Amino acid sequence: NAATWESSAGQLASVLGPACGGLLIALFRRAAPVYLLDALAVTVVILCLLLIRSKQPEIQVSKSTTLRSLMEGLTFLRKTQVILASITLDLFAVLLGGSTALLPIYARDILRVGPTGLGVLQAAPSIGAVGMTLILAHMPPFKRAGRALLLAVSIFGLATCVFGLSHLFWLSLAMLVLLGAMDNISVVIRSTLVLTRTPEEMRGRVSSVNTLFINMSNQLGGFESGIAAQLFGPVVAVSAGGIGTILVVILVAALWPEMRNLGRLGQ
Repeated sequence: NAATWESSAGQLASVLGPACGGLLIALFRRAAPVYLLDALAVTVVILCLLLIRSKQPEIQVSKSTTLRSLMEGLTFLRKTQVILASITLDLFAVLLGGSTALLPIYARDILRVGPTGLGVLQAAPSIGAVGMTLILAHMPPFKRAGRALLLAVSIFGLATCVFGLSHLFWLSLAMLVLLGAMDNISVVIRSTLVLTRTPEEMRGRVSSVNTLFINMSNQLGGFESGIAAQLFGPVVAVSAGGIGTILVVILVAALWPEMRNLGRLGQ
């Protein structure tokens, strides 16, 4: 449940933040109040962090250099196949299925919905993710988490394909909502695996490697989508990325049987 709500916080902010910013700019007819409000929000966050009082467990933490710590995290992931498989799935799904990077092209040239439609399209994945968070928070834990993850990423790839081929605004919007919902399932399962399958003394290093790979795939995914759209057109770029995501799911399921057989999380 903690992983579920943690993953939804950023998604909810990505929906409400731009919407509130746009309303304030329209109301005041300038951006200065938005920046002032942003600075106030950061100040509140810093104050909240200063108020946190935590109890540190008695564990042996390595005091090695940053590079060595990173290599220790990579070594642990290599030995822990189920976490490695989940990170691989998420990494390549984002890398290949980066349809959101091409939303401006779709809004202007394919769906022809203009700036307002683009704003709705950009909010759709986050709306799907928040909706899935509410569902997961009230569901019992996955009995077959591995199969759920493989299925979620497969549907993510399929939704990307349909979005790439669609010329209907409502269908494209529905696929983006579905895409965000499936991505949230992946995030929740992966985050829970990192929390439950990693020893206390390794958790920081493994979380760092996980964050590094996922953030890197977000940026590289947008770059890859742009290059592919330039060479082959946006429709082929997005659709091929969805197909590639499905192929990665098949490959991961074949290479890591631990993922296929993963049962209830936390056990």
